Amino acid sequence: MNNHLINFLSVIFSKSLSLLLLLLITIAFFVLVERKCLGSVQRRRGPNVVGFFGLLQSFADGFKLILKENIVPSSSNSIIFLLSPIFTFIISLMGWVIMPFGVGSVLINIDLGILYFFAVSSLGVYSIIMAGWSSNSKYAFLGAIRSAAQMISYEISMGFVLITVFLCSGSLNLTNIVFAQENIWYIFPLLPMFLVFFVSALAETNRHPFDLPEAEAELVSGYNVEYSASGFALFFLGEYGNILLMCAVISTLFLGGWFPIKGMGFIPSFFWLPSKIVFLAFFFILIRGVLPRYRYDQLMDIGWKVFIPLTLGWLCFISCTLISFDMLPNFMFIPDIK
Repeated sequence: MNNHLINFLSVIFSKSLSLLLLLLITIAFFVLVERKCLGSVQRRRGPNVVGFFGLLQSFADGFKLILKENIVPSSSNSIIFLLSPIFTFIISLMGWVIMPFGVGSVLINIDLGILYFFAVSSLGVYSIIMAGWSSNSKYAFLGAIRSAAQMISYEISMGFVLITVFLCSGSLNLTNIVFAQENIWYIFPLLPMFLVFFVSALAETNRHPFDLPEAEAELVSGYNVEYSASGFALFFLGEYGNILLMCAVISTLFLGGWFPIKGMGFIPSFFWLPSKIVFLAFFFILIRGVLPRYRYDQLMDIGWKVFIPLTLGWLCFISCTLISFDMLPNFMFIPDIK
């Protein structure tokens, strides 16, 4: 029994370590691609000195941040101040353990995958609140309050979108949701939900045009203004890890996961999910380069006055449609009322 447990733990550890290294390398090159794309949008070169075509720029920046002195403000709560970036980085990694990259290619295949993702994404609020409060800075605290209100507001609309996908697929398991899209991707019947989820993902990850918690004009740098060296690097890695995670979730829920485009099944299945993640991540970059920042009242109005009524109405519409045409998944049981 002990040997089986040791073998199981060793397999899980090796898979987790491989996923961690792959994710860190992907984040490093994603940052480089973003800086290159923004340079092209703004008609400048971008990083081009360190390594061939600037390919080693992200590794040089990470090495520089590790070597710099980690300064802790004298008036801060030092324990919480140091734990916050670690907590942020760990949360950004936790969502990847349920992400299916192919048939059987998932670290932990649980039946409540959507609920797990929603719970993990909700934990990000706590790390940002911890960072803003423990810094004992008015700029950091205002940025943390903004981020908490923003993330909570847009998580409601994201929850309604997830319920809609759950009704159509009949399962909370991400692998089963992908299999349910074998004939048609959910982006076609649920196009409004896809758009709402994509915009909510921008707000959830504090990206343009919803980067109000990090607004340089009035908050210097927001909740991470007091962080330097490795603490800032962990926040940075956590933010970009969350962006890639959101792209992976959107690809799984709406773009068919590892299923190919019709007529292109000759391309291996393991190619498709990374390609869809890269495609969505490019839109994250492009939006940052072309859209201005919203005012904070506009941000909250979109969340509460537009997205929540829209997703709630579409949820009712999809539910009524499925019931009317007797298309509810098999797990649903509606008793006859006589």
